[in-house]
Amino acid sequence: MLVDEVTVIVKAGDGGNGAVHFRRNAQTAWGGPDGGNGGRGGDVYFQGIDDILGLREFRFKKVLAAENGIHGGRQNLYGRSGQDLLVNIPLGTLVTDTVTQKSFEITDTIAKLLVAKGGEGGRGNNEFKSATNQTPKYAEKGGRGEEKTFDLKLRLIADVGLIGLPNAGKSSLLKVLTNATPKIGNYPFTTLEPNIGMMNYLAIADIPGLIEGASSGKGLGIQFLKHIEKTTVLIHCIDAGTDNPTALYYIVRNELQQYNPALLEKQEIILLTKHDTVTKEMLLKKTKELQKMRKHIASISLYDDNSLQNFKAHLLKTVMKKT
Repeated sequence: MLVDEVTVIVKAGDGGNGAVHFRRNAQTAWGGPDGGNGGRGGDVYFQGIDDILGLREFRFKKVLAAENGIHGGRQNLYGRSGQDLLVNIPLGTLVTDTVTQKSFEITDTIAKLLVAKGGEGGRGNNEFKSATNQTPKYAEKGGRGEEKTFDLKLRLIADVGLIGLPNAGKSSLLKVLTNATPKIGNYPFTTLEPNIGMMNYLAIADIPGLIEGASSGKGLGIQFLKHIEKTTVLIHCIDAGTDNPTALYYIVRNELQQYNPALLEKQEIILLTKHDTVTKEMLLKKTKELQKMRKHIASISLYDDNSLQNFKAHLLKTVMKKT
C-alpha cells in the first residue's frame, strides 16, 4: 500500500541535567564541588531514500524522538550525549513545518538535513565555583530539545507518467514496458494507487484513472494528480475503440488544467491503445483526428510486438531530448 501523505511529530532529545555533588572519600571529609555536566540531547535528521513506500512506516508511528542526554554525575563525570535520530524519507517528499509553513523537498540520498536540534546539557556545580563561592549548591538543568510537526507529502519522481480515463490500458502498458506487476481488470478504478516500473533507466508511473470532475473531488479526486507534477513526459492513453477520442482527450486535459495549468506544458505523447480492436481504416481516421492537436500520435497493441518495440524506442528518444 502506498502512503503518500502523513503528519509526524519530531522531538529532539533534551539535554541532561548538571549534577550537584561534593567530593567525599576516606581522605576528604569535605571536598569541593565535583558535579559533572549533563550530555547534549540528540538531533533529528531527515535523509532521502530511493523507496516510494517509505512513508508507510509512519502510518502508526507518529512521534519520532531522538535520545535524551544523560545527567552529569559525581567526580566530574560528564553525562553521555543522546544518540541522534536519522529518519529515512522517500525522494520527492515535500516536507512542511505546520507552524512556520516553510517547506523543503527531499531531493537526494546523501545530504542529512537537520530538522530538530537537541538541547544543550546543563552545567554541574563544579562549573559554578569561584573565589567568592567555593561551594555552589546548584547546577543547570538540561535544555529542551526542539519539537516540530511536519506534513510529509510524497510527489513521485518518475520520468514518464501514464494518464487517461479508466480502462484506457495504462496498467497493461506498464506491465509490458517494465518489470511492474500492477493489478489489471476490466472495470473502473482497478488501479487504486500509483504503480512504478523501470524500462531501461526510465521510471514510469501509472497514475490511477481520472474521470470528469476529478479536480473537484469526483471519483478518486485529485489525490493522485500531484504525482505527475514532476514527470518529464506524459503518455496520454486513449482506447482506440472509443467513439470520440478527441472528447476523451479534452476531458483529461481539462482536469489537469483545473488542478495545475503547468501540467499542460509538459511534453506529451497521445497513445491509442488496443489498436487490434479496430480496423486499419478506423485507426487511421482517429489518428488524423488527434493530429489536429499537433501532438505526437502513436498506437500500440499488446499483441503486436513490433508496435511495442517502436513505441519503446520513441519514448526513450523523447525523454533523452528533454533531459
